[in-house]
Amino acid sequence: MADPSGILLVDKPGAITSHDVVARARRILDTRRIGHAGTLDPMATGLLILGVGPATRLLTYLVGLDKDYRATIRLGQSTDSDDAEGEILARAAASDVAALDASQVAAGVARLTGRITQVPSRVSAIKVNGRRAYALAREGVDVQLKAREVVISRFDVLDSRRGDGCLDLDVAVTCSSGTYVRALARDLGKDLGVGAHLTALRRTRIGDFAVTDAVSLDDLAEAALLEPAQAARRAMPEVVADADQARDLRHGKRIAGLAGAFTGPRAAAIDAEGRLIGVVERRGEEIKSVMNMPEEHA
Repeated sequence: MADPSGILLVDKPGAITSHDVVARARRILDTRRIGHAGTLDPMATGLLILGVGPATRLLTYLVGLDKDYRATIRLGQSTDSDDAEGEILARAAASDVAALDASQVAAGVARLTGRITQVPSRVSAIKVNGRRAYALAREGVDVQLKAREVVISRFDVLDSRRGDGCLDLDVAVTCSSGTYVRALARDLGKDLGVGAHLTALRRTRIGDFAVTDAVSLDDLAEAALLEPAQAARRAMPEVVADADQARDLRHGKRIAGLAGAFTGPRAAAIDAEGRLIGVVERRGEEIKSVMNMPEEHA
């Protein structure tokens, strides 16, 4: 029997790591070859994309898709992790928080919408000299991360609540890959002069994959895998190759005649039987595979 291969959408609960989800899936599906695209912190819930078997090769092309989040930002308190799992570093005066009105909040949100420069949280999974930033931070190392350009295409305040000297904002965020919503909360608090951190985070979409199509951890054993071709079609354009073209692509050859069949940097190459050959990119007027699925699974 062939090893399982496909994409699995999981609704991650809180209080566990993304690696915990992978470990559970490995036990249930009885395979070690499982990876995930886009880490969620233990506090965060929502969509986690798993690659199973040879389909793990697709994860590289899924992790860069844009994402939707729902989050709660607490204005008035800053923490050392930019979220509720950290220690409170500072509290704003209750009068300063009370003085914030909707127009000031809206202006702060607007300044953090669009193409912005963001410094990731010091407890992120970014590697610094080969080590994760969060591991260095836990050891007391002063982690200095480089600013990066990200795109916040939606940053809307859905609701707000006041209490205990703080102002909580329920927000919807649509952003490019590499955005840290914790850092967005931190920067909003800094801009408004009262500090802030994230108290809740839920990822609801990655590209064309929605959390409404995901399964819970309890339902992993009965979950159906998305076939590699089906998943690839949802992440990028597709080109259909005939038998000769499919053979050549699988053998690493460049082929002509299909470069004009798709827009964008890459496409999913599908054979006449609807199976995923791999991912192709343009080379002038030709295309060439940059990732091939194993032929025995094609």
